[in-house]
Parts: sequence; structure tokens; C-alpha cells
Amino acid sequence: MKLHELKYTKGSKQTPTRIGRGMASGKGKTSTRGHKGQNSRSGGGTRPGFEGGQTPLFRRLPKIGFTNINKKEYKIFNLEVLDKLKISEINHDTLFEQKVIKNKNVLIKVLGRGEITKKLNLKVNKISETAKKAIEAAGGSVEVI
Repeated sequence: MKLHELKYTKGSKQTPTRIGRGMASGKGKTSTRGHKGQNSRSGGGTRPGFEGGQTPLFRRLPKIGFTNINKKEYKIFNLEVLDKLKISEINHDTLFEQKVIKNKNVLIKVLGRGEITKKLNLKVNKISETAKKAIEAAGGSVEVI
């Protein structure tokens, strides 16, 4: 079989109904819209969420809360997680290469849960006091950027 010999399966292709093409088509005159009313007119119909005049759901629900557009979100790492990684230099680039973080622009914070057994060099955005003491006790260094 060649490409020019391919044919559609019988019944798979259906021609669309042509609306508003004369009375003989059976879909002429009002073009399936009926006679009068909101949806027969051009531009007719209701907005999304319209409930027939009843107070819509988005107006019945209370408006609460506030979204701070300047909020900073940190990706949190504990010492036990950093100890399992097979790298000694920990910064945004190395964590991204190890696929631990999905975005280089994410902020990193280190917390002090767990034990650290190897020497680590960190370049992070924030670090807790206990984590900093533990890393320096293990012979590593910490730089807050």
C-alpha cells in the first residue's frame, strides 16, 4: 500500500451540517435558533456562571484572605538530606544538576534536623544557627548569599 492509495474508513468522515443555506436544507430561515428570545439574537446568551437571575455562586461565597505578591518561598533542606547527597559543594547549580530542585531561581534554606558526617561547603539563602554550627563542626563552610 502506498500513501496515495490510503482511503478513509467508511463512516469516519462526516460532512458538517450547513446551517442557514435556504429552506430546502431544513436548516434555513431561523438557522436552528428558534423564533424569538435571547439566544435567537446575535450576541445573545448569558455570561459564564449565570444562574437564571439567582445570585451566582461566585457572589454567594465570602471573599476572605490576602495574597502577598512579594512573598518569598524557600525550598527547605535538613542536614540529613544534605548528608545523603553525593556532592560536597552545595549551591543552586549543583542541586539543579542533581535534580533536587527544578528551578535555579528557587530560594534555599537549610535547617538543622539530623546529623552531618561529611565536610560540606554551602552557598544558600538562609540557614539556621544549629545547622550552621553542625556544618562548621564537621569541617565545612557556610556562605549566605
